[in-house]
Amino acid sequence: MRRDLLIGGAALLSILAGVGVFLAPDPRPDPTVSRGREVYAANCAVCHGQQLEGQPDWQSPAANGRLPAPPHDKTGHSWHHSDALLLSIIALGTAAVVGDGYESDMPGFAGALTPEDMEAVLAFIKSTWPEREAKYQRRVSGVE
Repeated sequence: MRRDLLIGGAALLSILAGVGVFLAPDPRPDPTVSRGREVYAANCAVCHGQQLEGQPDWQSPAANGRLPAPPHDKTGHSWHHSDALLLSIIALGTAAVVGDGYESDMPGFAGALTPEDMEAVLAFIKSTWPEREAKYQRRVSGVE
């Protein structure tokens, strides 16, 4: 009886260990997110912050009448917009996307970054959002 318990326990532990391997998160970093973190640090963080926190009082116009850079974390509104819109803003700049005389300090990066780099930046930003915000943004993007 005791031998059967030991064999059964060992079998159960083996099964649970195998399940754990399949359920454990992949410890390797996503190369696109890693690249996006680098590109963000070199091109975006100067305005949007190293921690994606944006500029203070980002919802109130600055002295020049333009809105300061918003945060890209969950406290901002980036997650309210589709991937297509966010990539357009990164490529063309906010004023070009909004049009109608809108003024913004957000430049377009189409001449400075490759499309892959812009997608990597967006992947990095999205990787920081909690599930609630990420799920909403996937829905807005038509992914979910």
